[in-house]
Amino acid sequence: MAVEYHWLDGQYDRAAAVVADLVRRRVAVITAPIDAPVAIAAKAATSTIPIVFGVNRDPVKLGLVASLARPGGNATGINYFVGEVHTKRLGLLHDLMPEAVRVAVLLNPTNAPNAETTLLEVQEAARAIGLRLYVLDASTSREIDAAFQTLGRERPDALFVGPDTFFSSRRVQLANLAARDKIPAAFSSREYVAAGGLMSYGTNIADSFHHVGIYTGNILKGANPADLPVMQPTKFEFIINAQTARLLGVEVPPSLLAIADEVIE
Repeated sequence: MAVEYHWLDGQYDRAAAVVADLVRRRVAVITAPIDAPVAIAAKAATSTIPIVFGVNRDPVKLGLVASLARPGGNATGINYFVGEVHTKRLGLLHDLMPEAVRVAVLLNPTNAPNAETTLLEVQEAARAIGLRLYVLDASTSREIDAAFQTLGRERPDALFVGPDTFFSSRRVQLANLAARDKIPAAFSSREYVAAGGLMSYGTNIADSFHHVGIYTGNILKGANPADLPVMQPTKFEFIINAQTARLLGVEVPPSLLAIADEVIE
């Protein structure tokens, strides 16, 4: 078996062309473990080649499957609990920074459906705990730099980075800029915190990718994606980087240290 890797690097407008090439060459399975735009493009391009996806929105509403229990077509995969996770992550950031009033939200506008959903859910969560939001967009490394220049002028109390594959690929840049400008930031996965980010709460990405791989293997062995129920993750992680907290002058409450799944020193 040969495995091909294709990277959009945040350029989601390339998804249709990449998938069309794969369909022309009749690959055995198309796996899109984290990007809804790729899964949607694949579903639009073929009704026969199996698709294994990882999406952070309802795959039924996205048109990928008929139902979670019985997908009924050529696609199945993982559905992340994003809405609840956004609310929890913002709440943990507020617990960590109880004096915070104004929080910046960084989104990738080229992944529009994801950005729109994230913003709506974060806005609802912010209203519930009395936070004011300031929204910034970035879809390139230069735009990330520009966003932090704006943050330097606006001086929000904290930063909430939306979940996005492009941002994940720039996690070192994001963590370094947040540390440089002393902006407490909340991220979507452990990888950011390992790179120097302050805190994260979200799905265990490695575990989710592992399950996508299991489903891909099952299909290669003859399983029908129509009969494989869409899985939902059960592992969520709250990670704190204690060294970054000290650098930022943030005192982590003992109550948060007690519930953290990991404290990186």
